[in-house]
Amino acid sequence: MMAEHSLARWTDLRRFTSARVALGRAGNGLPTAAHLAFQAAHAAARDAVHDALDVTALLADLSAHGIATHSVASACPDRPTYLRRPDLGRALHPADRARLAAAQAPGSIAFVLCDGLSALAVQRHAAPLLARVLPALTPLPVGPVVVATQGRVALGDDIGAALGAGAVAVLIGERPGLSTPDSLGVYLTWVPRVGRADSERNCISNIRPEGLPVDEAADKLLWLIGAMCRLQCTGINLKDEQPALGGERAPSIGRN
Repeated sequence: MMAEHSLARWTDLRRFTSARVALGRAGNGLPTAAHLAFQAAHAAARDAVHDALDVTALLADLSAHGIATHSVASACPDRPTYLRRPDLGRALHPADRARLAAAQAPGSIAFVLCDGLSALAVQRHAAPLLARVLPALTPLPVGPVVVATQGRVALGDDIGAALGAGAVAVLIGERPGLSTPDSLGVYLTWVPRVGRADSERNCISNIRPEGLPVDEAADKLLWLIGAMCRLQCTGINLKDEQPALGGERAPSIGRN
């Protein structure tokens, strides 16, 4: 009786999580259905890491929302190099740095859409998130929206510095889990420059329908941008103390 009660409690947990709990067993192994589901999830996670971002399709999605963009690449020449050399993924290709310098938007907030470790996440969620955020930023000066390939989070620092931006928000595909191949993250950095530490950023993670929905993520990002502009900082000095209800319209960025 005790064992049955314990199993029922474990099984009940499956209503609240996509984690692999209470899967049952067949002898010393998993039931066939659970084993096959695990293999499929593992394959989806691997595909998310290795698949390339469909830049043409993403630009079309952004254009449909009235969002103009620039396209750039990191210093990584291909995906295998990207996975082996994180340092190159943090650096902007020299030709693109020069091109962005010609499109400077001093004091603005720039948005960077970066494939990261899940192009699928950016493909699915980046355009809807931007479409929700950008119209709410008035009168904040918004700089160019940049689509970057083979990039890491810190690539936004190089891009933001090239643009002379007052802040940068990097929308990037997160490392896939076995149930989350399409999780999007947003990293917000005040006064981006090469060499910024992760402690100088704020992160919103797990943006996807089964995690943090796009509308809620947009509200949180707008709140953080507003707080960033007031305090003129991000990272450990900017605490996420967003009220339970709604987002917040951001004021203008200014530098001391």
